[in-house]
Amino acid sequence: MPQPVALRSHTVSGYLEIEWDDGVVSRLPHRFLRMHCRCAECAQGRRSGQVAGESADIGLVGVQPYGPESVQLQFSDGHSTGIYPFPYLRELAALAGLSSEPELS
Repeated sequence: MPQPVALRSHTVSGYLEIEWDDGVVSRLPHRFLRMHCRCAECAQGRRSGQVAGESADIGLVGVQPYGPESVQLQFSDGHSTGIYPFPYLRELAALAGLSSEPELS
């Protein structure tokens, strides 16, 4: 599984950029990440028809390492219980078409 070599949160443009060790770059919008939180609270909300992170101005205010294979993201709406494993971030970016392949030289 590819591993991130750099994570950068871009506050103004509102996305988390992840550079992977295989050259792929993923750009995940903060709002998109909030809407795809897998914590128990958010999962329960989705089952009951609520969608977290619907606000257009949701932002990422913190990115903390969480063990060797994931990060904990903190959002401007106060939510901070979501753990995002690196394979899940890679999968989200691929499914949503938010990754660019490395350029061949």
